[in-house]
Amino acid sequence: MLDGFIRVAAASPKVKVGDVEYNVAETAGLARKAAERDCAVIVFPELGLTGYTCGDLFLQKALIEKAEEGLYELADQTADLNTVLIVGLPYSLGGKLYNVAAVIHQGDIIGFVPKQNIPNYSEFYELRHFTPYDLDGIIMTEDDICFGKAVFSCGGLKFGVEICEDLWVASSPSVDYVKNGAEVIFNLSCSDEIIGKAKYRRDLVKMQSAKLMAAYVYCDAGLGESTQDLVFAGHNIIAENGKVLSESKRFANDNHEEQILYADIDLERLDADRRRSNTFANDINGESGVDIIEFDAEFPDIVLERHISKTPFVPENSTDLATRCEDILNMQAAGLYTRLKAINCKKAVIGLSGGLDSTLALIVTIHAFDKLGLDRKGIIGITMPGFGTTSRTKNNSINIAEEYGCTLREISISAAVTQHFKDIGHDMDVHDITYENSQARERTQILMDIANQEGGLVVGTGDLSELALGWATYNGDHMSMYGVNCSIPKTLVRYLVSYESTRTAESNPSLSAALADIVATPVSPELLPPTEDGKISQKTEETVGPYELHDFFLYYMIRFGFAPSKIYRMALSAFEGSYDAETIYKWEETFVRRFFSQQFKRSCVPDGPKVGTVSLSPRGDWRMPSDASRNVWLEDLETVKD
Repeated sequence: MLDGFIRVAAASPKVKVGDVEYNVAETAGLARKAAERDCAVIVFPELGLTGYTCGDLFLQKALIEKAEEGLYELADQTADLNTVLIVGLPYSLGGKLYNVAAVIHQGDIIGFVPKQNIPNYSEFYELRHFTPYDLDGIIMTEDDICFGKAVFSCGGLKFGVEICEDLWVASSPSVDYVKNGAEVIFNLSCSDEIIGKAKYRRDLVKMQSAKLMAAYVYCDAGLGESTQDLVFAGHNIIAENGKVLSESKRFANDNHEEQILYADIDLERLDADRRRSNTFANDINGESGVDIIEFDAEFPDIVLERHISKTPFVPENSTDLATRCEDILNMQAAGLYTRLKAINCKKAVIGLSGGLDSTLALIVTIHAFDKLGLDRKGIIGITMPGFGTTSRTKNNSINIAEEYGCTLREISISAAVTQHFKDIGHDMDVHDITYENSQARERTQILMDIANQEGGLVVGTGDLSELALGWATYNGDHMSMYGVNCSIPKTLVRYLVSYESTRTAESNPSLSAALADIVATPVSPELLPPTEDGKISQKTEETVGPYELHDFFLYYMIRFGFAPSKIYRMALSAFEGSYDAETIYKWEETFVRRFFSQQFKRSCVPDGPKVGTVSLSPRGDWRMPSDASRNVWLEDLETVKD
């Protein structure tokens, strides 16, 4: 099981009501197809060996016995498969009939899980035939098979099983299963279709997976169930901690490919979320009346089919992206206007470079001032051209300040920095780190001093990606009085500015055009002289690497604590066709080295609002010693070369 990924499936075979032999054959056929896809576990619908809509036929001894025979026949037919099967059937025990799920692996029936909550309302009359199971733990059948509430443990996976209505009740059995370590819940269901139910069902599965911090695999009955009074659509859903990974098309035909729904579950991701949340109970063998059933299984390493986004900080759906951008801008603005109101400050000072970060900071400040009803003239935008400033970035900074109606000041830093070089004895022709950082610190000094003059607050412009890489001048652009972009990664900064450009296209075309050009401008601190034709010579991503790669590394390292080797393999999948393996390795190694060496800058960053799940604030989500060793992470990354 490489990197904690396993493939699971939900299959809705075509059934014939009451025809066990036919249903066993269909089930075995789909199980074999799933095994060919390296599927670890496949779940089938409720009472699938007989059909759910048998009605009073469930009271017939012939059908009950045939169902049990069919179960053993199915086990024999799939004995050569390494895939775990979970199938539904009626099962008689102790003079009572139960609606059960049977867990099968390599010819063995591992255990039975009976349905605990039996619906008897509206179209459901299950109490007419089945007994709800209410005992704790497990008992043994006459064939010495475990029967009852259990978590199954095999091959590094722990899973629980519940049946249809067990999900829909207030106290689901799955709650007890996850308390006993279950990472995946499989649900065998036969949920009929009525108007509006599909959305409700989808939301229920999605939110149950979120509540449990688990994966939830929901398998519904479809073709072949009796339509005498009800219609069934085969609505299968696989969710992982609040996100639907895969969902079947309802009312699909009997094409085998459409009858099986697959998804690759990330168990390490689930475990990471549970470790982070100290309110998540992991009460192994506690007082929940659940036993652990262990059996041997070895799941294969899979060729990942799971979609991995290149931009985990940015929604891929355009509608979601617009909503996300609006929410983020409102959150950033709320943080700033709350701070301004708290200190009774009516002026803000921002250094405008014509780049993405300072532009976003200005946009946020505009929103904050508008919310407070303050005059935009109280926003003092300062452009500070230096040795590397190009006309493109300078003009853009001037344009957006004027279009927003801010106060604009231009203060050249060239003379001051030249004098500073004389003072410290630095050769102007040596374009080293001193040459660059002296300019950044001079700009920060100007901003701070003007803020003192005006009684204003210096709004920081640095973003999350720069904090992660330490791509900021210590006590230069690293410092401000409030950092509005501190938890916004560079990939998202670009989308936020682009969103503002789109939003203002009709009301202010000139502003929109300037914002669009800023989005198209290469990321640069502009601390080195421009090229002979006046273009930017210093491009950040050529020095430290592509921000889309660094943001990818950052997200999975901080959000889930994944090992560098796993992040590397995920990046290979996400960026296939964009970057080769050598490039990804190079920049991930750079990321790890810089992330550890630059912690001292993160240990003393200004206040700023957290807006996403990843934050590097030393007062919030990330506490790390500045002298921690990076060797463990680099050694792990090196293993991908083996």
